[in-house]
Amino acid sequence: QVQVVEAGGGLVQAGGSLRLSCVASGIIFRIYAMGWYRQAPGKQRELVAGITGGGSTNYADSVKGRFTISRDNAKNTVYLQMDSLKPEDTAVYYCNAAAFSRDFWGQGTQVTVSS
Repeated sequence: QVQVVEAGGGLVQAGGSLRLSCVASGIIFRIYAMGWYRQAPGKQRELVAGITGGGSTNYADSVKGRFTISRDNAKNTVYLQMDSLKPEDTAVYYCNAAAFSRDFWGQGTQVTVSS
């Protein structure tokens, strides 16, 4: 049974930092591309950052230079370090694991940035 579980969301003031983590079990983690997505109220879900099994990364333009995605294959975990947070970063953040036309989602974790 595949499980994807996020943690680390919360309330932070603008300019602050948060670190999200996501543990994926029931898959061969190292071969899965992992991604962080977010969805704000009334908006579509969007890709924030992604990392391949080999460690290549990509970021949405809106978070480049502020967010860093990383993974620890030994712990089946992907992280999203979020610095210099802005109120517009407020959203539910979801973790995704994708490989071989299969993808799995976590339940999401709320990030709220106050001005």
